[in-house]
Amino acid sequence: MFKKHPDFGCMSGGILNFTPKEVFTLCSEGVILVDVREEYLHAFRQFFVPEIIYLPFSILISTEPLLPQTKHLICADAAGLHSKEAVQYLLVKGFTNVANLAGGMVEWERVGLPVIKDSKNQLSGQCMCQLKKRKN
Repeated sequence: MFKKHPDFGCMSGGILNFTPKEVFTLCSEGVILVDVREEYLHAFRQFFVPEIIYLPFSILISTEPLLPQTKHLICADAAGLHSKEAVQYLLVKGFTNVANLAGGMVEWERVGLPVIKDSKNQLSGQCMCQLKKRKN
């Protein structure tokens, strides 16, 4: 089971949540980040971690068996909402080694953690719910 780290992590509603700085540390120790954002969102801005799996939330249900069940996984998205739902789904499917990145990419960037940006895939929109690929 994905146990609460002795120095950080917080249980909420049966889900283990980590802050971005905690996730960055855990990923450097071998934990895999599972980015559940849709392709157009992760194409522009990506978490800079050693190991990442891109698995959009919209296809998680049909591809979830492809996730490594013996590895520790932390689900991440733009703001922490779909990633929480992804963790809940995986827990129901028998995964015991999953946790959530609280605050998602928004919080990750806010605290100054490294990202990879591709300006060719820049987004436009006034809020998270309206983001779409910018037409050049």
